[in-house]
Amino acid sequence: MVVPELRPWRAAGPHVARIADAVRPGLSRAVGVVRPRVARAVAAARPRVARSARAMAPRPAWITGPRTWRYTAGAATAGLALAAGLVAVAGPWDSSGQRTAEADRAAALERTGGADHGPGTAGAPRPAPSAGAVLAGLGGAVGTVRTAPDEKALADVLDPLLADPALGTRRAASVVDVATGRRLYGRDAGRALVPASTTKIATAVAALSALGPGHRLTTRTVLEPDTGELVLVGGGDPTLTAREDADGLASLRTLADRTAAALKKRGVREATLSYDTTLYPGSQKHPIGVNDNLAPLTPLMADEARTDDSTSGPAPRLSDPAADATRAFAGFLADHGIRTTAPGPSKATDRARPLAAVSSPPLAALVERMLTHSDNDIAEALARQTALAAGERADSDGVATAVAAQLRKLGAPLAGSAFHDGSGLNRADRITAGLLTHLLAAAGDPARPGLRPVLTGLPVAGFTGTLASRYTDGAAGLVRAKTGTLTGVNALAGTVVDQDGRLLAFAFLASDTTDPAAAQSALDRTATALAACGCR
Repeated sequence: MVVPELRPWRAAGPHVARIADAVRPGLSRAVGVVRPRVARAVAAARPRVARSARAMAPRPAWITGPRTWRYTAGAATAGLALAAGLVAVAGPWDSSGQRTAEADRAAALERTGGADHGPGTAGAPRPAPSAGAVLAGLGGAVGTVRTAPDEKALADVLDPLLADPALGTRRAASVVDVATGRRLYGRDAGRALVPASTTKIATAVAALSALGPGHRLTTRTVLEPDTGELVLVGGGDPTLTAREDADGLASLRTLADRTAAALKKRGVREATLSYDTTLYPGSQKHPIGVNDNLAPLTPLMADEARTDDSTSGPAPRLSDPAADATRAFAGFLADHGIRTTAPGPSKATDRARPLAAVSSPPLAALVERMLTHSDNDIAEALARQTALAAGERADSDGVATAVAAQLRKLGAPLAGSAFHDGSGLNRADRITAGLLTHLLAAAGDPARPGLRPVLTGLPVAGFTGTLASRYTDGAAGLVRAKTGTLTGVNALAGTVVDQDGRLLAFAFLASDTTDPAAAQSALDRTATALAACGCR
């Protein structure tokens, strides 16, 4: 890995300046709000680290000096400014799912790119604009960025924290310098453990590698020429919505509007209605069975088959999402005067004539949403899309083969790893801490800008997604990480900017935990210590 090239960012200077002007007031307020929290966190952590260091080894000078602790608090605040700045420049999304700042920069550089899924049909979306890696300017973002932390000093900080009994009987850890890819810390980093939802990092990397960040998933309608059968064909879009306000997602209502218009042009006012879910073969059941954490595995559903108004987290699900989505579609057609029969399953033939289509936001946006909210339905869909792109069946066996193949192309250390789903809900999954940090470092490589959503989608401590309620008295804004939780399993993997402005990727895995809250707190303390570490 090389130091990021800065010339493209200089070329986009005026646009970046406008973005900076827009986010500066909010960033200043954020720093003002969080500075007292960071100071409290540092003060609270000082006796813990001091006690641990005395127990494990002679204390390094950076722990003992009161001046250094004051510097740590100040550096943590500076780190917050850097991290929050990266978050602000990376977001928010626009209506198409593209980061607004990235789209602005792409326009400045006059670049286009991306790809669409499925056959060309009326209403097909334009390709998503390409944009450079959000970390491209990191090397120059802090004027006093030093070399990576010293490995011995880093071990003195992390070893006692990872020895916390709350982390169970089996644990593994890895810390990597993103700029160089060099491992700075390892504790059983090659030991494969149950990863829980940190599996989604591997799913994201594999999907982006196989399909590209501009890829979209298309739901379409076709008309059979001989029978006049109208078929709603599922394309695997897990974000298809039937809500009145689609909020930038593919809309079942819009598809009905376009389909009704196409039918009327052909003089068709009534039709036999069917739905096609053959994109995913085999059972719709996930190995964990019926569970509020995900819908049945089908390429056609609306609003993740939720039976309430929620948009993330666990919720009761419909037992036959495809049939329910098609019934809703029939109702929307009826609003346009198109009468249909009760829907049933079918398969569109090669001779079917395209009528209309709607497509998801770009894959980059789907990956970000999946990681921020730990969305299991998106994860399972992206894993199956990866299998299809590799010519494999869109089932668990195809997923296992395709995900591993994509990661192998990146030179990832796969020894001991096993992928049986995309979400991490399957306890048969195995991943090493070393693999997770390798993937996170690869996502920060300026030579692989297509992997950037893996980092921009990570929840921000104290602010977004599954970390919104964590780190309220700790490293809020400093840690960006994917959480992982199953009974007896706790994990955390992501990035921090340390007190010297160095971007570090980390992964902490713990198994056989008995108190999930205590294990979660232990992981949060460890990540906080990493963020506050100069470690020289």
